[in-house]
Amino acid sequence: MRPERLVPLIVACALFMEQLDSTVISTSLPAIAADLHEDPISLKLALTSYLLSLAVFIPASGWFADRFGSRTVFRTAIVVFTTGSLLCGLATSLPDFVIYRIIQGMGGAMMVPVGRLVILRTVPKGELVSALAWLTVPALLGPVLGPPIGGFITTYFDWRLIFFLNIPIGMVGVVLASLFIPDIREEDVAPFDLHGMLMSSVGLAGLVFGFALLGQQAVAPWIALTVIAVGAVAMTFYVRHARHTDRPILDLTLLKVPTFFAGVVGASLFRIGIGALPFLLPLMLQLGFGMTPFASGMITFASAAGAMTMKLTAAPIIRAFGFRRVLIVNCVIASTFIGISAFFRPDMPHLILIGALLFGGFFRSLQFTSTNALSYADISNEAMSRATSFASVAQQVSISTGVAVAALILDGMRTWRGDGTIQLGDFSVAFTVIALIAVCSVFFYLRLPDDAGAELARKPGSKPAAPTEAPGEMGSTA
Repeated sequence: MRPERLVPLIVACALFMEQLDSTVISTSLPAIAADLHEDPISLKLALTSYLLSLAVFIPASGWFADRFGSRTVFRTAIVVFTTGSLLCGLATSLPDFVIYRIIQGMGGAMMVPVGRLVILRTVPKGELVSALAWLTVPALLGPVLGPPIGGFITTYFDWRLIFFLNIPIGMVGVVLASLFIPDIREEDVAPFDLHGMLMSSVGLAGLVFGFALLGQQAVAPWIALTVIAVGAVAMTFYVRHARHTDRPILDLTLLKVPTFFAGVVGASLFRIGIGALPFLLPLMLQLGFGMTPFASGMITFASAAGAMTMKLTAAPIIRAFGFRRVLIVNCVIASTFIGISAFFRPDMPHLILIGALLFGGFFRSLQFTSTNALSYADISNEAMSRATSFASVAQQVSISTGVAVAALILDGMRTWRGDGTIQLGDFSVAFTVIALIAVCSVFFYLRLPDDAGAELARKPGSKPAAPTEAPGEMGSTA
């Protein structure tokens, strides 16, 4: 198999393991709580601790890859994540479980951004869209496969098996990484930005944890808002710090690159909608339609099928129409399919539900692939590690925000009615709101030039048109 496909597949397997683990645990929380003799609400700490770990350690991933080599860091990250999985399966109390989830998050924070960095530095730009299409599929497969797999294992076996399954996958990943992942590193690495790391850690942890607390009835709203405020203040101090530091841990000057700005900041609005889907869909099918977790998971699996179909067609579509046109038109289509879920009803034939989710999965995956590729179109190789860290942080915050927005809407609807129950109509409101948020990202794409990402959209082997400005020069100013 060619390197431009083999390397993305190895990275994709690591991403799939991380994504699947994150969503499977949500389905199994009641069983885990019963086994650990804890209240299910308390087990939310297991989810938020993982998100906190990601937010804290992702910014440092690019520097570690430059300093110690991408293969070394990627391989070590798999070992840390797998070790955390093993410990989670052996946990006997809630404190143990939370600590082991933090260890998992440390591995996940390094594993995914560094894996993406390897692809960006090894795959020719002409092949980058196809390579990132392979990487996008597991990001969509994990949240879709998580609920049915988690429900099946928890119902018929033991929840601990969920974490033990990561052990053989991790062992294979270490072997494949050792054989096929190049050990790329930078010769001249700036000193580690410790002050920036501390400020960004407090800021991002406050934002992610605060968003996670929103919509939780066990926590007063003022507590969640206070945590968010602390995070916002810390990030404000970080912005001041970054302006006076040559090589900050999160390089804000990258936002001066129009394609990076559109692919990261603009796409964050779309990812808010995407982040809410894995939370809303299973909940609606189980609470609103009365399906079992396994049955609802089999319905939502249609999104994964649509995502897998996309990987074969993304590159030809982008080459035919260009990034700008694809992002604008596809953003509207993908957001429409998010909104269509608001009209789902229990008496609808399952084929209609599956069809809508199938096409929706295709267009959402195309949007993911397009924005992921465009983000790095004009980034120089020297700035690539900082760009992947920045993009990964933005993705994590936006997806967490999506879940928080969806939970807030559902909680607000039942509070407004005063009956304390979630009704089917509440999901219609939630899907409509997140669809409107997602489609707002189109305004960022409208600002792109017509030839945005032209080098990536060009067919491999074809000669580029005479450029007016070299992409590398644009990235070097970041």
